[in-house]
Amino acid sequence: MGWSDLGCYGGEIQTPHIDRLAREGLRFTHFYNNGKCTTTRASLMTGLYPREGRGPLLGQAMLTLAEALKMAGYQTAMSGKWHLGSQSPFRPIDRGFDDYYGLMDGACHYFEPTRPDPDFKQHRVRVFAHNDSPITSFEEGFYTTDAFSDQACRQIMEMAARPQPFFLHLAYTAPHYPLHAPAELVARYQGKYLLGWEKLRELRHRRQIELGLVDPGWKLPLDDPLVEPWGQQAHPSWQAERMAVYAAMVDRMDQGIGKVLKTLRQAGVDRETLVVFLSDNGGCSEVYAQDRMEFKPGSGDHYMTCGPGWAHAQNTPFRRFKTWMHEGGIATPMIVRWPERIAPNTVTQQMGHVMDFMPTFLELAGASYPSTYRGQDLIPLEGRSLLPVFHGRDMGWIPDLKWAYRGCRAIRQGDWKLVWDKAFKQWELYHLVHDRTEMTDLSLQYPDRVQAMAESWDFWAVHLGIEGPSLQ
Repeated sequence: MGWSDLGCYGGEIQTPHIDRLAREGLRFTHFYNNGKCTTTRASLMTGLYPREGRGPLLGQAMLTLAEALKMAGYQTAMSGKWHLGSQSPFRPIDRGFDDYYGLMDGACHYFEPTRPDPDFKQHRVRVFAHNDSPITSFEEGFYTTDAFSDQACRQIMEMAARPQPFFLHLAYTAPHYPLHAPAELVARYQGKYLLGWEKLRELRHRRQIELGLVDPGWKLPLDDPLVEPWGQQAHPSWQAERMAVYAAMVDRMDQGIGKVLKTLRQAGVDRETLVVFLSDNGGCSEVYAQDRMEFKPGSGDHYMTCGPGWAHAQNTPFRRFKTWMHEGGIATPMIVRWPERIAPNTVTQQMGHVMDFMPTFLELAGASYPSTYRGQDLIPLEGRSLLPVFHGRDMGWIPDLKWAYRGCRAIRQGDWKLVWDKAFKQWELYHLVHDRTEMTDLSLQYPDRVQAMAESWDFWAVHLGIEGPSLQ
């Protein structure tokens, strides 16, 4: 999901329940993911950078949030997308979750989750399960987003009835492709996107400035090498319908979150429950069933993506997309609500990363991170607690943040960011206070800084075993 898709981040999609979380809580403007769903989920679960080059993303030398909180006396449950391994010992029930329902893979058919993609050559069947029991049939009217919401509500009611505290991880697939949504909800957005992706980007940017989320001095990137001008589209109505389906998917997710918030109230635990909302990466530019006008967006007959034009608008005001390490790929809308502990309707520019959840939640639980688990030495935590930010205090010293995924890479040191685009294969340097939209490359003006930051990235990459030297 893009940085600007939510109403509280400048979007026009109807997201009243998530917007309410923002009004009653804290929004981050400088929160980061890893640019890809799998690597982001690995960091979120472990408090570590992803070790993609060294075996499974959930290795035995890593502790998951569920395992850590179980040791602290918490009940644990999960509903939704896992994508960190579908076989033992990498399933949710193997890694600390008492109850799991959902999709083991990264994406699936929304109406029939185990139905193979008819347009994909491999025809791989997705794994949907309740704990260790596969689910292969689905009732009429099934929709994955609703199923995840309903299961989460059941889990809350069951856990809230017991004296122990609980941790619930609700991981929607929406709005990941394929573009599938109930027709009656798509109708709500029919025709709204005929204005085109350039105009949508301008309107969202204007609202972001009004909300105080972005600096009006940052230049808005008006084009991208992957994006064709809206005026050149031969089938604008078909293109607009794709974005209408995407909007409906986000809308339906928001409705599900409304159900979850209502369930917390009904269970009598809403005032003492910390609720966190975020996205795992920026809007997706992947091209799949992109030019097949005979395919109707939203139906269950085919898989389909939004394409780079709409993804560019979803990531307003930033550059690039999911799997890139420019801000459009790694900037996350991030909201936390904790009644009477977090000041309502506040915004912070302090920096955070998904690997910060492990130390944050352990501090909240009054627990410490162990050095060993089940006889295995653990990798020390690489995230840091966000509790000072939650309480309105300054985090103080900020460590470097680093990223890598399939040829794209980046390092942020304070206000400086060095980023490598896999298409252009050279370092770009930006000062994010003055230019967070990454429009003015300063690499030629500051070659020594580029060299030092590149060497720091190299050392990190070699240490983690994820990619070769950046200067090759």
